[in-house]
Amino acid sequence: MGLVAGALVTLYRLSLSGAERLLRGLTGAAAGSPLLMAAWFAVLVVILVVVSRLLLWEPFTSGSGIPQVDAEVIGRIDMPWHRVIPAKFAEGTLLALAGLSLGREGPSVQLGAMAGKALSRGLGRKRGEERLLVTCGAAAGMSAAFHAPLTGVLFALEEIHKQFSAPLIISVMCSAVASDFLVSQVLGVAPVLSLALVSDLPHIDYALVILLGVLCGALGAAHNRGMFACQQGFSRIGGHLPYSRLAVPFALSGVAAFAWPDLMCGGDAILEQILSPQALTIGAIAALLVGKYVFTTMSFSSGAPGGTLFPLVVMGALVGGLFSSLSTNLVGLSPAFFPNFVALGIAGLFAGVVRAPITAVVLVFELTGSFDALLAVSIVSILAYVTANLLRTDAFYDHLLAALLGTDPDDPQVSGLADGGEKVLRTVHVAAASHLEGKLVREVAWPDNVRVMTIERAGTEIVATGDTRLYALDELLFIVDADAAEDASLKLGLMCGTHLRE
Repeated sequence: MGLVAGALVTLYRLSLSGAERLLRGLTGAAAGSPLLMAAWFAVLVVILVVVSRLLLWEPFTSGSGIPQVDAEVIGRIDMPWHRVIPAKFAEGTLLALAGLSLGREGPSVQLGAMAGKALSRGLGRKRGEERLLVTCGAAAGMSAAFHAPLTGVLFALEEIHKQFSAPLIISVMCSAVASDFLVSQVLGVAPVLSLALVSDLPHIDYALVILLGVLCGALGAAHNRGMFACQQGFSRIGGHLPYSRLAVPFALSGVAAFAWPDLMCGGDAILEQILSPQALTIGAIAALLVGKYVFTTMSFSSGAPGGTLFPLVVMGALVGGLFSSLSTNLVGLSPAFFPNFVALGIAGLFAGVVRAPITAVVLVFELTGSFDALLAVSIVSILAYVTANLLRTDAFYDHLLAALLGTDPDDPQVSGLADGGEKVLRTVHVAAASHLEGKLVREVAWPDNVRVMTIERAGTEIVATGDTRLYALDELLFIVDADAAEDASLKLGLMCGTHLRE
């Protein structure tokens, strides 16, 4: 599985790299010539039309693709892999050529997942096994995109499958490692972003680490709220879809190509500058951060087929770099620790936006190749995660999944708890391909004295009724007599466990 998905994503990365090189060459040659600049805008119109036609042909390729993979794993949608793969591949390449501020990681996850589905269908596997292969393909796609196999494993488990079991972990790890091995043979062993830490951060400076963690959590919440608000704004554009929505980021890309080319594509040009801090002032770092966020938000919110993870890493690096530069000027922090805070900024913003703190820690470990910053990175990730949750902002992909499934994450139903004798509340998760998946609440033979109160699905709390259907990854909140709580929890755990079936 890993070799199949890794080969597909390797080709995708090569295609994106070639498109970006062509973009830089063409726009560089056209700069300063009104006629050639007008010709480039004409090229953008052609790309806009082609991408829009592809989206109309296969709507499941809209956006990053990660929410679609989440929905596929829980059995809510059934993507046609034979259309998603060529459409997503072509759309991503064309958008890289157009210069929109989008990343390759989300599409790589979707391409890898669909490669897993294609393999499953080719081998005639059962539905439960197919979901496992989809998860393995998603891990392989993330591994190949970031050149970080452990990140691929943790992302698939923490963000997509949301469950940990020995068979699942072994399968996902084998897939991610095989994918990374193939990518290394083709693209080399160098990481996508190499951060060399000159020295360990002294513990006396950990007050700054704590402050950065809280700041990243607040910025992560602001990032998500801004993205969600912009998506709502684009949703009000109703005519000539998707052409009219995509026209906005395409116009911005045309302007950026000649006015501010560093903002184009995923952000490799910005990373080159941030890793050479002497070339950037505090004002320049702040301007790049704001500009990259605005362009990425406009590009993604339009529904363009691309991801936000790599731009998110770039913005995290800018947050860390800006914090380090300000700390150097205000409290005398040594400039030698600039790379340390760049790494911390990446982990903190990732944890605050995606709410996957374990993945954030592992990502930074694989980017730096060192455990020296493990304590500081863990502190930042945990604080960012907690801060963003306290600010009551939806996790990024949970919100997108809720929108995809047709639920409103901003309008949760709230239930009251029944009065009575001594009772306790417990929770249990419905596993993919479990006995409960797909059943109505009234169809389940619940243990004695158990009453399901609410169901948390994609960040939305739903009041459970007899006609509520259960889906994979639902979190059930149930009330039970205190004396029977342990027995009920054990029985429900067995009922909700994975069972491979048709």
